[in-house]
Amino acid sequence: MSPTIMRQFWSIVEATHTVTLLQLDDTSLVQWLVKQITNQAFLDAHEIDFLCDYIQSRLTLIRDLAYERQES
Repeated sequence: MSPTIMRQFWSIVEATHTVTLLQLDDTSLVQWLVKQITNQAFLDAHEIDFLCDYIQSRLTLIRDLAYERQES
C-alpha cells in the first residue's frame, strides 16, 4: 500500500468521531474504514484485501487512540 493511502487512512481515523470507532463491532469498523478510504482513492482488489488485513491488525490501536481522545 502506498504511503499516501496509509496517511489518508490514519487521517480518517483521527477525524472520525470517537463514538464511531468505539461502538462499531470489528467487522463493521473494518468495512466502514475501508469504505471511507475507497471513497477518496481508487484501490484494486489486492490493495483492499491488504487494507482490510492492516485495519484488522490495528483495531486495538485504533480503539485505544479513540478512547484516549475521548478521555481528554
